[in-house]
Amino acid sequence: MASPMKTSEVSLLPTSITTSPWTYDVFLSFRGDDTRTTFTESLHTALKQRKIEVFIDYELSRGEEIKPELLKAIEDSGISIIVFSKNYASSSWCLDELLKIMECRENMGQIVLPVFYDIDPSYIRKQSGSYADAFARHDNDKRFTEEKLKAWREALTNASNLAGFNLQNEDQEKFIQRIVENVLTRMSKKPLNVAVYPVGMDSRVKEIFSMLGTCSNDVRFVGICGMAGIGKTTIAKAVYNRLCQEFEGSSFLSNVGKKSEQINGLARLQENLLSDILIKENLSIRDTREGIDVIQKKLCNKKVLIVLDEVDQSSQLEALARKHEWFGEGSKIIITTRYKHLLNLVPVDETYSVKELDPHESLQLFSWHAFRKNCPEEGYLELSRDVVSYVRGLPLALKVFGSFLIDKRRTSEWISALEKLRNIRPDEIEQKLRISFDALDRENKEIFLDIAFFFIGMNKNYAIEILDGCGFSSEASISDLVYRSLITIDENDEIRMSFLLRDMGREIVLQEAPKDCGKRSRLWSHKDVCDILENKMGTENVEGLILENPETMEMKFVTEAFANMKRLRLLQLNNVDINGDYGLISRKLRWLRWNRFSLEFIPTNFHLDNLVALEMQYSKIKQVWKEEKLLKNLKILDLSHSADLVKTPDFLSLPNLERLILECCTSLVEVHHSIGHLHGLIVLNLKDCKSLQILPESICNVKSLKNLILSGCSSLKMLPDKLGSMESLMNLSLEETSIEQLPNSIVQLENLKTLSIKGIKEPPESLRKTPDSIGLLPASLSGLRSLKSLKIRNCNLLEGPPSEIGSLASLEYLDLCGSHFCSLPNTISQLSKLKNLWLGDCTRLEALPELPSNLDYLHTGGCTSLKEFSNLWSLSSLEGLDISQTSVCNLPSSIRGLSQLKELMLEDCKRLKSIPELPSSLERIYASGCTEMERLPNLSNLQKLSLLILTDCHKLAEIEDPQRKEPIQEIHMDRCKNSYTFMKSFLNLLQGAKDECSGFNAILAGSEVPDWFTCRTLGSEVSFEVPLVLGCKVRGLTLCAVYAGYDETCIFSIAHYAYIINITKGVHWLLMGSQIHGKNSCKNNMWVRHRAHPDMGKWLEGGDQVRVMVHATEAHKVKMCGVHLVYKPDDEKRSNVVIVEDERSMLGNSRAKNKRQRNQNGAGPSNILSDPALFNPHLFY
Repeated sequence: MASPMKTSEVSLLPTSITTSPWTYDVFLSFRGDDTRTTFTESLHTALKQRKIEVFIDYELSRGEEIKPELLKAIEDSGISIIVFSKNYASSSWCLDELLKIMECRENMGQIVLPVFYDIDPSYIRKQSGSYADAFARHDNDKRFTEEKLKAWREALTNASNLAGFNLQNEDQEKFIQRIVENVLTRMSKKPLNVAVYPVGMDSRVKEIFSMLGTCSNDVRFVGICGMAGIGKTTIAKAVYNRLCQEFEGSSFLSNVGKKSEQINGLARLQENLLSDILIKENLSIRDTREGIDVIQKKLCNKKVLIVLDEVDQSSQLEALARKHEWFGEGSKIIITTRYKHLLNLVPVDETYSVKELDPHESLQLFSWHAFRKNCPEEGYLELSRDVVSYVRGLPLALKVFGSFLIDKRRTSEWISALEKLRNIRPDEIEQKLRISFDALDRENKEIFLDIAFFFIGMNKNYAIEILDGCGFSSEASISDLVYRSLITIDENDEIRMSFLLRDMGREIVLQEAPKDCGKRSRLWSHKDVCDILENKMGTENVEGLILENPETMEMKFVTEAFANMKRLRLLQLNNVDINGDYGLISRKLRWLRWNRFSLEFIPTNFHLDNLVALEMQYSKIKQVWKEEKLLKNLKILDLSHSADLVKTPDFLSLPNLERLILECCTSLVEVHHSIGHLHGLIVLNLKDCKSLQILPESICNVKSLKNLILSGCSSLKMLPDKLGSMESLMNLSLEETSIEQLPNSIVQLENLKTLSIKGIKEPPESLRKTPDSIGLLPASLSGLRSLKSLKIRNCNLLEGPPSEIGSLASLEYLDLCGSHFCSLPNTISQLSKLKNLWLGDCTRLEALPELPSNLDYLHTGGCTSLKEFSNLWSLSSLEGLDISQTSVCNLPSSIRGLSQLKELMLEDCKRLKSIPELPSSLERIYASGCTEMERLPNLSNLQKLSLLILTDCHKLAEIEDPQRKEPIQEIHMDRCKNSYTFMKSFLNLLQGAKDECSGFNAILAGSEVPDWFTCRTLGSEVSFEVPLVLGCKVRGLTLCAVYAGYDETCIFSIAHYAYIINITKGVHWLLMGSQIHGKNSCKNNMWVRHRAHPDMGKWLEGGDQVRVMVHATEAHKVKMCGVHLVYKPDDEKRSNVVIVEDERSMLGNSRAKNKRQRNQNGAGPSNILSDPALFNPHLFY
């Protein structure tokens, strides 16, 4: 049982709402009398059994006010579970807990999971039933103010609208297990590493939250700028950790500037961005232009969170996040940079300039690093203040100095350090940081400098291999550098160093020989290196050299330029030619990275005896060596993208090789049989070696191999029979090979965790040529006890997976898409850990057996023979259901019981005629192309529904009046019979919408702006003066635009957005719609967009001159557009609504004058709303 934190312990903890891990994983809020013995204790026990750290307050007697340590426990929890019961609201203590929980959700992104125990969520949402009784008592209690009662009510309403768990005639034990599994899933999303002691972080994060507009559905770009070491990345990570759960996809791209400098660096960054958000592996982007197109197409309708960290050139922003319209509604883009001017090159909405810590924060952060508590030890207060005053408020410097002084416990040592600080100018921060560097021993200094020049961003273990080869004990040294805050290791196990420390390291080397660069230990300046090589000025002082040459330039040198660099051990070249006697190059080389090496083989006299890592990507090598050489120290050989390489070397000469990377060596036809002697090989990557037809049997002798990547080896038809003897193998990737049958021995791979197979699609008639007796999978799979992911896609499976698939006790992900079996084995229901089941395009599949009850996602799109889904009732955990392009006629009524379902995909279900009542948890419905569908269910209970796509539902006529609290944010109804009426129903919701950040988006068939729009004009622009309406302010804006295309049958892509410019105030913002792709619909598409926001009244005030510009293209011009403003009273307490009975007559005079102006010259007025007499806004009271 987790006990409450003691007050004395609280003072020793850093204040942190932005870092992870939490003090507690889960905070449990509950009404003790209702659920303690019946439910909460069982939930608590189940969570603890799964090693989840829970805070639960078991005090039976509670005072009038909630205790501070309880509030602190809520702040220090990653997830809050609220157990709503009948009498929850009768406890003011519970309601105060709820207030704090919802505050942490709003300000810090805490995950909140409501559990509805024996109560209907609507009672909580509306405060009816027992909740009405409880508030009747609270209303008469003089202790509670009107503001407090209002806050409680809002918190209850907001919490009840969150996706949660509703116990409805379900076995309580299974219900609890669903909650536990959900918590574990959320915990498994590994947070980014933030500062260990995030002093001053909370206020900064809250400011970023405000700038991002986390409650709004606007796309927002926010820049974070400041000097190196000020904490930009740390703040961005903290914000990301708090928000990423709230988005459909998220990506944190670290060190963008450095990574973009690598070969195809921007394209690789685009791949990473898309892979993170789409959760897809093996994405391939050929060039930056293609990447831009894919980003726009794939992300324009997704709500995403993206952080671009350490941007240093405009090209990076242009390739990754150039415009708001690239991303879906509600997306947030954060850019960190040292160069503020870069933020002017993209439409950044807000810029946060990171300020130094104040004196109190600085002392606290310094103390955490120097004393491991939030204040100095006795006798060190004044000394600490002196250090802080000299270092100022730079977090990096405070961390480095605190870590430097932590093991110095004599005041004389502190005084000595202070004397050094006093002798340095206040603005020379690098000199101050050097004091910490000077305190390192010789080996740690050398490793620090090596990292500063060569290894930033490199995998830690990879760097350790190289540094150990240089004679260092680098693992201990790297740990010491981390301890002293001179480097960090990120969540991907990559080495990171701040630019400030990197530049300090380079300055240290520069000072070794300020006027003679040839005498420095490490060379990186392009100009200096070229001068040294051209003039043969190198000396034996040189230990490391970097020369990166752009692909467009030709650069040649001679080997004599290296003759005097006898101690050279780290050499990094790109696109550089060197001619001459290679025997002149240092024999002490440990790491050689020579990309685009131009020779056909490595010269025999190139002495590489001591080499640990050899990387020659994109080389011209055909054969590694003409004569084999014994390289007993070589552990890493990377010849990726060497398109001319025909065969590998004899591996007897490389006895200690651990990583062999030959990706995309498209001419490789042979792997030498001696590979079986590599008893330390861990990784073998042969991806996209398209000419490779066979692997040697001897490969099965490599017992150490953990990762075998053969994807894209399209000529490879079989695997060695004894594959099962590779006892350490964990990951086997066989996508897009020609393998028709796996060896039976594969079941012996007890440690295998992922098996991925994807066939090469053949013409349909080839299926008849495939004998039914031949199966890809062996008859038994029982030996694969560790397998978590099994992907067998487009492999023409005729008989389905074997019945023993139920024995795969660890399986979580199963993908059988593109197969030709008619049924699945009943044993599939035994896969108790299965979360994702993909069956897309299994065109002969006729029925589904009982499926595992813990399934989160079921994908059957394209299963054209599938006619019914009778077993849905058992899938109580299901969050996503895709039955697109099936032959289903009716959905079972049991779908209502899927209380966790968020996404329902019904696209192109041509036989589907109606949809039954749906679960209230639904957020997105995709039903385009359901051409026979005539009726939608009442959507009133779908209060969370934000996206409804009904495009091409031609027969859809009956739509029940959606009595909803809030409008659906985005609706697509192209070519629907009753789309206009349906749209008007949703527009009426604006009168009662409580959420002032509400809005909607609709794409409709139409050739003219509806006449109820106050302003209608030809063309794509309209300017007006905002009318002054006494006692009211602008609440929202509705825009309508009609697009007309030239070609009725073209394939089109229209990005819907508009710029709204307040000329008077000098501000503008983007009104985002969505990007629609389609065919045969280029003419007369009407876009209707409404946006409400609490600050709209500040953005648009009476008398402001405003211009609206709707986006158009050559192929899709804006035929006409219209604008309509919505007002509300300044007095928030006036809540009775006046309904305008005859809108047409109210706006009649305006219509007539507008029409006359259009008829006079055919162009329509440019300032149609400038006269308040012409503008009659809706007034809602």
